[in-house]
Amino acid sequence: MNQYDKKVISYFLENQSRLFSENVADTPEEAEEFLEDCMAVVCKDIKEVRAYFKETGADIAGMSNRDLEEAQEVFCLPDGRFLIVEA
Repeated sequence: MNQYDKKVISYFLENQSRLFSENVADTPEEAEEFLEDCMAVVCKDIKEVRAYFKETGADIAGMSNRDLEEAQEVFCLPDGRFLIVEA
């Protein structure tokens, strides 16, 4: 299964302005291509988000789960998953 399912793509399309001053995608196809190009990651829960940032060497020491959820590049999807877009 493609990690960028319809829910992920449509949520990113609707909320991309949170991360970018202008749209990077106008259609679902463009959104999926953008997410693939920047190697966005879908995590099933906040534990996976924390593990992802630790693996990438991000300095998250002292950050609570709430802090991680509110990070600019972390999108909290309505179904409880998280999309991380580092652009």
